[in-house]
Amino acid sequence: MALIRFYKPALYRKDMDAVLQTMVDEKIGPGDRKKEFLRAFAQYVGKKDGIAFRSYLDVIVASLNALELKEGDGVLISVLSPRIYLEAFKRVGVKAILIDTDETGLPSLEDAAQKLSENPKAFIYYEPICQIPESFESVKELGLPVIEDVSQSLGSVYADTVKAGMCGDIVISEFEENSVVSTGGGAAAVSSDDKKIENLKKEAAIASPYIDLPDMNAALGIVQISKVDTLLARRNELYRLFMQAQMKSGAKLFGSSSPSFFANGYGFSVIVNTKPDDAIEFAKKHDVSSRRTFSQSIGARYQDKYDRFPNAIAPVTRAISFPLYPFLSKSEIESIKRVVSHLG
Repeated sequence: MALIRFYKPALYRKDMDAVLQTMVDEKIGPGDRKKEFLRAFAQYVGKKDGIAFRSYLDVIVASLNALELKEGDGVLISVLSPRIYLEAFKRVGVKAILIDTDETGLPSLEDAAQKLSENPKAFIYYEPICQIPESFESVKELGLPVIEDVSQSLGSVYADTVKAGMCGDIVISEFEENSVVSTGGGAAAVSSDDKKIENLKKEAAIASPYIDLPDMNAALGIVQISKVDTLLARRNELYRLFMQAQMKSGAKLFGSSSPSFFANGYGFSVIVNTKPDDAIEFAKKHDVSSRRTFSQSIGARYQDKYDRFPNAIAPVTRAISFPLYPFLSKSEIESIKRVVSHLG
């Protein structure tokens, strides 16, 4: 049996037909389909309007600039956030105020409150591997403008009422090949605040059309977001199956195990007690690919800072992820379950 691919985009014939139609229409650059996809994404996360770019990094930079931050301003961000944010901070001229996570991997609001003494001007609320909180009220109570990054949580719901995207003054998401909604690359930022929308569009105008999401990519995204509920239901089903396997193992689930939590199934991650490389090799022997979950996080630079980030260090050093996507076959699912159930 060949090694199970770590991820595979959920592309159907209808998706490819939409892209082909865009090519037939000879309108593959930024245009009406980009606008349509942006409207669909904004509506899905409960926002009004925004921007769609070819680059996740450019969207982060534009979102920071839309908050009208000044050079040298501090921005709260958890160490489980992707380190691409540090490059964005460098480009904007702001500094990172690093905070720990809570036990589910979300930014620690307790640590964030303590860091208010450093006078931060914004809060990046990054939601890793499907996670969202039980409530966003405490996030807003900090009194800071919030950029909520739903790249890995888009579609997650808690108790049928709390949804990814509800918290952010600006909500951003990437749409890469492994995302729950994919455009084959690109990202968007949306808001319901007229001033922030205006600022986002000013950022877009600076380099438009060279940074705008092309219609060919947007056409794929339109079809994907139109059937996102079906894709999410399948992903959540697999997530729950893998959770059942994890409960038989010695590994700890990354994130919430609450029955009220509907995970979007972006991925499945566990924190092992053994050496992660040994666990990855064990999985490989059983034809299952796996990877360190947070090798590209900010925290990868701080693996020895347990005193500063006591909750985040365990995921950074010992979390591994397994394949989770709608096209997994029955035999592949059984192989992954078997591996997960035997982790130490």
